[in-house]
Order: sequence, then C-alpha cells, then structure tokens
Amino acid sequence: MAGKREKFNCVSWQNVGNMIAKTLFSCNIATAFLSLIISKKCEAYDVMLGQNLVPNGQPLAIKCSLEKDWKSGEYNLTWYKVGNQTAVPRDKLSRVHQQKNLIWFLPAMLEDSGDYECVTRNLTSCKKKSTKITVFERIDGLCLNENFAVVERISTSSSAKVVCPHLDYFRKEKNIQPVRWYKDCQLLEGKRFALSNSDLIIFNVTEHDRGNYTCETTYTYNGKQYNISRDVSLIVGVTPPSKPPEITYPRNNSIEVELGSQVTVDCNTTGADGLEVYWTVSYTYNDVFSMSRIFTSSYEGETSHDGRPVHSVKLIISEVSSEDYEQPFVCQASNAFGQVASYIILKHRVLDIRRWLTGGLVSLLILTFITLIIYKIFKVDLVLWYRNSVCALTSKEDGKIYDAYVLYTNSSESRSICCLETFVRRMLPGVLEEQCGYNLFILGRDDLPGEAVVSVADETLKQSRRLMIVLGSETSRCCLLEDTSEQQLAMYNALIRDGIQVILIEMGEIQDYTSMPESIRYIKQKHGAIQWKGDFSEKSCSANTRFWKNVRYQMPSRKKVPYSEVHLLPLTSKSSAAKGS
Repeated sequence: MAGKREKFNCVSWQNVGNMIAKTLFSCNIATAFLSLIISKKCEAYDVMLGQNLVPNGQPLAIKCSLEKDWKSGEYNLTWYKVGNQTAVPRDKLSRVHQQKNLIWFLPAMLEDSGDYECVTRNLTSCKKKSTKITVFERIDGLCLNENFAVVERISTSSSAKVVCPHLDYFRKEKNIQPVRWYKDCQLLEGKRFALSNSDLIIFNVTEHDRGNYTCETTYTYNGKQYNISRDVSLIVGVTPPSKPPEITYPRNNSIEVELGSQVTVDCNTTGADGLEVYWTVSYTYNDVFSMSRIFTSSYEGETSHDGRPVHSVKLIISEVSSEDYEQPFVCQASNAFGQVASYIILKHRVLDIRRWLTGGLVSLLILTFITLIIYKIFKVDLVLWYRNSVCALTSKEDGKIYDAYVLYTNSSESRSICCLETFVRRMLPGVLEEQCGYNLFILGRDDLPGEAVVSVADETLKQSRRLMIVLGSETSRCCLLEDTSEQQLAMYNALIRDGIQVILIEMGEIQDYTSMPESIRYIKQKHGAIQWKGDFSEKSCSANTRFWKNVRYQMPSRKKVPYSEVHLLPLTSKSSAAKGS
C-alpha cells in the first residue's frame, strides 16, 4: 500500500508540473503578441477633435469618442500630451487627470496649452485622435475676449439654439449652478430668451441678434468652487422667405417723354432669379429688337433686408419714335415660387399749365419782394430822381410863395445859439435855396423892419407849403415857449387850420421829449425827426449827403431856378405890400 501511494504522488506532481509549464508558455506567447501590437505605430484618425478654448484658471473636460465597433469589445484608452511619453494620470486628486475616456483640467493653466491625443488599443489595432487646447488670459476690465470666442452660426427663423461650448460633461454633475447668458456684457432677459439645460434659446431670430455672447456658471469639485465662462461670437444668416419675387418699379404707371429723346427705365426686382428678369414689348422678348435702338442692360445689387437678391434690368430707348407711345413695356420676373409682371407706358409730354402758373406766381412774388426791398432802401433817391426828371417839367403852381417856413428855438447856451444860428442862417439857405432852388422864409432875415411878428407869421404861413421846425440839442421847454405867439400860430396853422406838413429837424440827439410841448411830441410821434449829426464843413454842405436828401424828400417838388429869381419874388411882394399899407 505504501508503494502504491508513493507512485500516485509522483504521477500527480508530474501532471501539475506539466500544467504549469503549459500556462507559462501561453503567457509568454500572449505577452509577446501584446508587445508586438503596442510597439506597432498607431493609426491616426482623419477627423480631429478640434480646438478647445478656455480662460486661465477655469475647468475643462474633453471627451475622446469611440467608433461604434469598439464600444462593445475590450479596449484600452489613454490620454497623452504630444511630446510627453508619460500618460495622463488617473488620480482624481491630480489637477490634470483622466476619468474613463475624458481628460479633466481642474483648472486649466497657461502651461496646459498644446496638442493632446487619446490612444485607443485592443488586441488587433491601435488608433489615436488629436485635439488642441488653448488656455488664454482674460483682459482685466473686459467681460469677454472676442479673439478667443467660439464662432456659432444661426439663421433667422422662429427660434434658434446657441450652445455654451465645452460644457457638455459638466451638465451631468450635480454640483454645478444654473447657467446665465449675457450679450455684450448685458444679462439677457425677456420673453424672447429661454434656457434649455445650459443652452440659450432665441425666439423670432433677427439680424439684430448677432453679436458677442457669454455663458457663465460655477462648478464645485472637492470642496473648491470654480468659475466657468465661455465666449460665443454669434453670426446670424438671413433666410430668404419662400415667396414670389417683387417688382418695386415700374408699378403699372406712365411717364411723359418727348419725341426723339433718349429714355432709360429701370426694372427693380427683389427675390427674382438673375436670369429670369427681362423686358418685353407687346409681350415679345427683347431678343427681337436687340442690336437696334431699343436694348437692355442688367446688373445685380446687394441683398435686401430679408436676404433676397436684388436685380435690376435697364430698358434703354436711344430715340423715342411715334410707335413707342401708348405701348406697354412689360418687365417680368420669376423664381421657384412664382412669376410677376409690371408695365410702363410712354405718353406725349403735356404742358402743365398749373406748374407754369405756380412758377409765374412764385416768380412774381419774389420780384415784388425784391422790388419792395430795393424801394425801401433807395426810396429817397428814387423819389428825388423822379422829381428832378419828371416833376420839374410838369410842376403846377398852387399860388404859394414859400416852400418852407423855418421856425427855430433859442437856447440859453451860447454854444447852442451859435450852432443853431449858423445852421438856420447859413446852412439851410446855402443848401436848400442855392443848390436846390427852394424858397425859405426865415424870421429876422426875410421880414421887413417894424412889421408885427404875429401878422407876418400869419400871412407867411398861409403862403408856405411846409413848416420846418429846428430843435437845438439843448432846447428846453422855456426856450420853446419864448416866442409864444409865433410858435403857437405856427402850430395852429400846421395842425388845425391849413394842415401844413411839418418837417422836424434835431440838432444832435434829443433823449427826452417829456419837457416839450404836446404839439411837438405829437409831431415827433407822427412824422418823426431828421437828425443833424454833421459839422459845418464843405462836405456837410452838399445836397447829396444823406441828411439833405432826407430833408429834400420831405420838401415839396420844385423846378430848380437860379438863386436870383428865388429871392426876387418874395422881396418884391413884401415891398408892394408895404407901399400899399
């Protein structure tokens, strides 16, 4: 029995040894095969994972997607940074680590920028995908960085979705806050905006929705909170509406043209195909009259506000003939949704009487306005010219001797007496009598010695055409009433009995008329005053100065006669009157 047990033990140990040898042999073969696969160069995918943009200090997660036939079998996926043979660690406490097929940056730093690749291996093949990560610094004071914004495109429609980039794998985490969206740093609010997970929904999209958007949230990992912000540059494309084209001109209207003239008419369309815009005459294609006096020229403009193309075709008639009148020239336009047409008719030009009348009336009003302005500015010169050229030849005698009765006031100031006497006794006669041929009556010069002042004034005023009152600059109430009888009689004749026109002359500027008699104030208010600002030089004694023209304008018209004849008649009359008495 003992011998049999020893024999059995030897056989058992021999079998175990054989099995161990076979197992070791199989392991060596498998190890050699895997070493051969690993050492073989991996096949790179044609499609890269793209570029990932993330601000410095913010988290980022990138997924390496697998092919469909790899998802069911066994495989090994490892992340590498290009140029670094060491695989990304799988320790979750590491800032940069791998979880399943994701590479996590918690957070991403500037030194993490670069190219990364994920290598996928199984027993038969090895493939890899590449991606690029760009970590950038945000500029202080700016809420976004346009240079590192992800470009997204949407079209005008009832609604569109804007995706917050690189945020897919944070959505599944429970420790992430709701996302907030901003446009140009302003928080988006209102009925046109809504959130779907972390994406932005825009209703009734228009071109005004283009611009720079920012999505923001916070994410907590291992008790530490991270800010997440992504910038999106949104481009809005205009979707042309599905409707027939439109013709903005012509609008089934007519135009007036002259026979033999050249005419150019634009057919402006919106939404038509470029080759489907053309002119017809009597519904005949323009090819019939090409290379003749009627031809077309087309061009394409910019797109309209709703994204439809704008086309225009010119109808050019080099010389309008009689058969062109009352003939419809039709513009036709079409696209995939329909066809439209509009015509224009040429008519003979008709004289617009209303336009001519309106133009004539406007011209007449302008001419009248200019004439009134010229008359107002040159009224005095025109009246004086008319008197010298016309009235001097047709003047009628009214039986009066004197053109003006000169009444002047005395002043207590010796200087004022000198100036006033010089003006009345020398200046007035020198200009009005010697240069202009007027006949003046000046008390103290033209009356005879011994005559009563009241009688002379009464008789002379009846024979005078004007009453000229000269006021000194220092004239006061007492001085005006010094010769009460003469002045009161003169005012009575001027204002009540004979209605003689009064010429009021101021020697210098008189500021206050309150101390003047009421009759003087009335004359000042009704007729105004001519103010003497000159001196007694030869230039001031010329009848062509502005002051003397204003005086002559208020004087009666009179034919110019020699000075000797001017003084002969009044002196003779006075002498005759003295003898008779």
